[in-house]
Amino acid sequence: MNSESSLSLYSDTWFMREAYKEAQKAFEADEVPVGAIVVANNQIIARAHNLTERLNDVTAHAEMQAITAAANYLGGKYLNECSIFITLEPCVMCAGALYWAQLQRVVFAAPDTKRGFQTINKNLLHPKTKWTGGVMELECSMLLSKFFKLKR
Repeated sequence: MNSESSLSLYSDTWFMREAYKEAQKAFEADEVPVGAIVVANNQIIARAHNLTERLNDVTAHAEMQAITAAANYLGGKYLNECSIFITLEPCVMCAGALYWAQLQRVVFAAPDTKRGFQTINKNLLHPKTKWTGGVMELECSMLLSKFFKLKR
């Protein structure tokens, strides 16, 4: 995991900042503020954020949107040479989709202690997928807290 001060191009923190921009778009649209980007060869090939309210679809999580966009961009369903950066730990549904897409890396910011995949099994991702948590955890957690505080 790269330190927060490391903002060089192609660092985990740099890419997570791009995912954070997507989370901010979700926040502004009154969606749970989760953002995701997919990266191939150090290029962002997909950007997404939660659309569950807008689409009235419980499966329209940022990860699901990003997987679909990346697969369309690449013209294939497997993303085994790609990394995904997500502002919140994937839920079990999204971890399953990430498994089937066979991503090379999953990098997330804030843990989800209630619904994150680790609450069920840390091995829900594809066996070849490497994963890292905690990149920009504070900023992403604060955005989520702010959103839910406004809802209460």
